[in-house]
Amino acid sequence: MNITFYGAVREVTGSMHLMESGDDRILLDCGLHQGKRKDSESKNLVFPFDPAIITNVVLSHAHIDHSGRLPLLTKGKFGGRIICTRATKDACTYLLLDCAHIQESDATYLNYKTVKSFLARFQNPNGHKDKRRRTDIDIKDLKPEGEKINKESVSQVIRKYNLEHVEPLYNTEDAQLCLGYFEGYPYSQSIKVGKYITCKFYESGHILGSGISIFTVKEKGKTLKIGYTGDIGRFDRPIIKDPVLEFDADDRDLDLLIMESTYGSRIHEPVEDSSKALKSTIFEAVEKGGSVLIPAFAFGRTQELIYTLHEMKNNREIPDIPIYVDSPLAGNITSVFGEHPEEYDRETHATFLEKGQNPFIFPGIEYVSSVEESMNLMREERPHIVISASGMCESGRILHHLRCKIHDEKNTILIVGYMAQHTLGRKILEEGSAYEKNGRKGPAPVLRILNKEYPLKAKILKLGGFSAHADQNELYSFLKKSNLNIKRIAVVHGEEDQSEAFAEFLKDKGYKAFVPRAGEHYSID
Repeated sequence: MNITFYGAVREVTGSMHLMESGDDRILLDCGLHQGKRKDSESKNLVFPFDPAIITNVVLSHAHIDHSGRLPLLTKGKFGGRIICTRATKDACTYLLLDCAHIQESDATYLNYKTVKSFLARFQNPNGHKDKRRRTDIDIKDLKPEGEKINKESVSQVIRKYNLEHVEPLYNTEDAQLCLGYFEGYPYSQSIKVGKYITCKFYESGHILGSGISIFTVKEKGKTLKIGYTGDIGRFDRPIIKDPVLEFDADDRDLDLLIMESTYGSRIHEPVEDSSKALKSTIFEAVEKGGSVLIPAFAFGRTQELIYTLHEMKNNREIPDIPIYVDSPLAGNITSVFGEHPEEYDRETHATFLEKGQNPFIFPGIEYVSSVEESMNLMREERPHIVISASGMCESGRILHHLRCKIHDEKNTILIVGYMAQHTLGRKILEEGSAYEKNGRKGPAPVLRILNKEYPLKAKILKLGGFSAHADQNELYSFLKKSNLNIKRIAVVHGEEDQSEAFAEFLKDKGYKAFVPRAGEHYSID
């Protein structure tokens, strides 16, 4: 059998690997590349294979960097199933539709800005049309109802003057069509995914529904075992269960384990330190009359933050200021958590459920849904906390909160998750941290957000303890404490330095590990 490593190879986003045996071609994840718009668009639009050849997709979890290209796959001639856990299926119902909506909304906004700038050239400084260069549409026609963009007027100008514009990768109709391909299964159930291939999911502890996949492949009279971790979570974290360590007897001996390495050479700060830093950050911002803005993935990180803030509120450890979750997706995903209490760990049951409390609903928290509510929140001047998506600041409402808050030094932007290379979140973290380290001397860094430049004057702080990814010690702990016997490990889903460092670390511990390159084939006899 052959495995080809296509995505999240020496990088973090765009997870995708192809497993081939006989007539079976099983795709492991189908994630969206995130980063520079033009680079990501070219990577996302074209598959390195014909979708028609794929037998089925096995999806490790619902995060967009693992699932976000599925609507593009199903737009092609893919005729198989998308196989995942039940909670992953439920979460994707919201995540993929939201991803499509964000692409449509961002494209509309960017095209509006392009057309507005173009039409402005036809008016003189007093706002009157230049009769020598007349257009059929006035700038005010682009937003006749205040904040709502007239997409038809924008499109009309783009078509007439052949302006460069942005197209979404796929729309909500494409995403809705994709959802019909999903099939959800419980953990520990053997699932037929190919003519001679079965799969079983085990808890990975990363997010609700995330699964480690163990494949049994019957080929030429031999039985091969392949494992795929997806993303591995952390031990002793709130809400969901820890990564599984006890695998069934017939799943223990692996010919190959495809393993993530997001934090392959890094060690997270203790959770206790992050909680203390979160408290002090909130107090400091309130004392300055500012607010705390937290970019966070709507699925997983947001719920953990809400859980932590709820505990702090109950214990009166933070000021009594409003907490806003400005993401319709986060509200919907939180409802998915409510539908799957069987996924919760003992701590969550003891801390909240057994006391009759919902971990995600408490006095002082508000879930913002409408655009109007979100716009009003951006104008709010009283101290508050905003949790908003997307986690890497590449799209969604977080961009609008950033453009309203990033230029004011009394505000704080709190980084609580991984920021991939070339994302806006990574630029904020690196340039903001460098500015802080330099004592804020000289002009502030300037960042481009939604085609406009803003000085980065807000305080930037990173808290590593809230990461949903295992660090180097935790990844090794998973390998060492589990009952798996592994012949070889393919190290993926990490920037090149992280993957290489983790592979060397594993070799020092006695494992046979390698870091594949994009498009590389690996054969198992």
